[in-house]
Amino acid sequence: MNRVTMDKQANQAGEEHDRQGGAAVKALAAGEFSDMAAAFTSAGLSVERPAHGMLRLSRPSAEPKRMRLLLSVGIHGDETTPVEIVGRILHGLAQAPQRSSLATDLDLMLVVGNTAAIAAGRRFIDADLNRMFRDQRGDLAQTAEALRADDIMRATAAFFKGGPAGEKWHLDLHTAIRPSRYPAFAVVPDDIAQPGKLALLGCLGAAGLEAAILNPASAGTYSAWTAGRFGAVAATVELGQVGSIGGNDLERFAAASAMLDAFLATGAPPSAPPPAIFRVKQQLVKQSPAFRMAIDRMAPNFTEMQPGELIAEDGDVIYRVGSEPEYVVFPNPDVRPGLRAGLMVIRSAL
Repeated sequence: MNRVTMDKQANQAGEEHDRQGGAAVKALAAGEFSDMAAAFTSAGLSVERPAHGMLRLSRPSAEPKRMRLLLSVGIHGDETTPVEIVGRILHGLAQAPQRSSLATDLDLMLVVGNTAAIAAGRRFIDADLNRMFRDQRGDLAQTAEALRADDIMRATAAFFKGGPAGEKWHLDLHTAIRPSRYPAFAVVPDDIAQPGKLALLGCLGAAGLEAAILNPASAGTYSAWTAGRFGAVAATVELGQVGSIGGNDLERFAAASAMLDAFLATGAPPSAPPPAIFRVKQQLVKQSPAFRMAIDRMAPNFTEMQPGELIAEDGDVIYRVGSEPEYVVFPNPDVRPGLRAGLMVIRSAL
């Protein structure tokens, strides 16, 4: 066989692999796991599908104290980079499951959060799913996202039940609405036990993240709920900006993909120097329709504001920068009253 023929065959094989990977991404986005489930079942793994858009993989008769890793994507329907990253990783894993730690050291559950919103190309159908992980939902209790959150919470509780302390991990993968001074960053619940928090920050560093925000309040997010309810080592991980499937530059997040590959291969989180640390100084809560932000609604995340600057007004409530520079993250004046309209963070040591 000559060199030209070999190169042609290699190119054809690469194109076929890409085609299959693209098909796996589309199936994942739709919450359809039939092909993957069949591949993992053939490899001898225990496969469960707790509800639509959810897949749980483990070893039959596994020890109850193994590491449990929950990966969630698509909690917002327009956040597609993580869907592509995880879809391609799972496709590769399904082709060679023996290369992973699933047979020995790791139980995995995957949650594709809002498949209806992904299909519609919208952020959500009725309301923000990542504000539904709480007991009280007020007039949102019968929304599509509230009902979906109930399904996710039940499956998550079953997955983490009886797991070992410090060995329950949850990486909730998102993308941000707007540009960011740090294109890859995370929000970490500050009540995670210190050993787990240090391991998580090292893992985020290995994923190429540039900043981590330690947040003491939940705002009803999925990762804050798993941390508070189950003691999970959890984070909301932001990878770039919103976009459509097939239109994301995955090379920008090759380090995050490599981190997930390594985690699944070894059953343990990889580690590297942690990202820059920030702490929440103020939560901007929209109390009424009168809420107005003094900064551009599309200001990049981590835009710096100086002491005394006006941040927002809401009737008699005035938000100003304190005695040191603060950085605005997730500014969004369009949220419903009662919800968080942004965070103000400060640089910090651990």
